[in-house]
Amino acid sequence: MGEQPNPAVELAIETRGLTKRFGHQTAVNAVDLAVPRGSVFGFLGPNGSGKTTTIRLALGLAAATSGQVSVLGQTMPGRLKDVLPRVGALVEGPGFYPFLSGAANLHRLDSADRYAPSATRRARVHRALDRVGLGHAAGKKVGAYSLGMKQRLGLANALLMPRELLVLDEPTNGLDPQGTREVRNLVRSLAAEGTTVFVSSHLLAEVEQMCSHIAVMSVGSLVAQGTLDELRRAGESRVRVRTPDIAAALRVLAALGLAPEQTEPPGRAGGDGNDDSHDDGVVSAPLAPDSRPAEAIVAALVAGGVRVRGFTVERASLEDRFVALTGEGFDIAQ
Repeated sequence: MGEQPNPAVELAIETRGLTKRFGHQTAVNAVDLAVPRGSVFGFLGPNGSGKTTTIRLALGLAAATSGQVSVLGQTMPGRLKDVLPRVGALVEGPGFYPFLSGAANLHRLDSADRYAPSATRRARVHRALDRVGLGHAAGKKVGAYSLGMKQRLGLANALLMPRELLVLDEPTNGLDPQGTREVRNLVRSLAAEGTTVFVSSHLLAEVEQMCSHIAVMSVGSLVAQGTLDELRRAGESRVRVRTPDIAAALRVLAALGLAPEQTEPPGRAGGDGNDDSHDDGVVSAPLAPDSRPAEAIVAALVAGGVRVRGFTVERASLEDRFVALTGEGFDIAQ
C-alpha cells in the first residue's frame, strides 16, 4: 500500500471508514481516501470495484451505511448546500434533453443553479463549449450527438462555473484518441489553475499520463494510494545476471542476502553471438528496499569469480503493480 497521507497536507476529499452495503453485499468496505488539494487524483480499479459508489457517497448522492466524508473541509452530507456549488461533477454519464441543442441544454442547467449569474450565462456557456471542442456543434440537437460529443457536453456542464474540485467519472468514455488527448490536456490546464481534479477510470494509461496521485480499488476495498512515484517504487525489482558461472552466481547472491534462482539454463540465455556465450545462463533475484546498490552487487559477483556477461535491474511496471494488488488486469487503452 502507498505511504499514509501527510496530516499536514490539506485535503479536498477525505473519507474515514466509508462503507456502503446493499443488503448482504458490501459495495464499499471501510475506505480511507485522502485526496490532496491541487492534485490530479486518479481513482483506479476494474469495472465493478466500487469506484462510482464511492464517488456518489462522497458527493452526497447516496447515503453511507457508516463512515465519515469531508469535501473541501466540510462534513458531508450535512454541509451539502455549501459544498456542491464549489464542485463540478460528471458522474455515471451525462443526461440531457435530446430535442434541445447543446447550448440550450447548458443554458437550462445553468439557470437551475441559483449561484450562477444570469448576466454572464451566454458567455460562460459558449466558453465552456469551446473549451471542450463543441463550439461548432453548439446549435445542434443533442439527440444527434455521438457518445463522445455527449461526454464532452457533460464536461462543459461541469465547467460552467469556476470550481475548486472537479470530479470526473470515466471522462474519456466514448472518445476517440484525439478526444482523449484533449481531455487529458484540459485536466492538466485545470490543475494548473488550482482546481483539484478527481478522475475515476479503469484505464491505466489514461490515469498514468495525467495524474499526480493514485488510489486503487479492488472488490470494494482501497488496496493502495499515494503518489504515482510511490506506487511505482512499491513494485518488485529484480536483478538479472547472464553468466556461464551459474553456481558461483547463486552462491554470491545468496551471500548478499538475496534469494536467487536460475531462471534460464545455459544455452538459452540469448548471448551476444560470440563463441564463448553459448554456455551462458541467467540467474535472477528479487531486490528488497534495503538491498545493496546494483554496482555493489556487480562488484561482489566479479570478486566471487563470476564472469558477468550481462546485468540488468528490472523494475515492475505500474501495470504489474496493479495486477498484483487486485488480481485482475487493467485496460491499457480504449
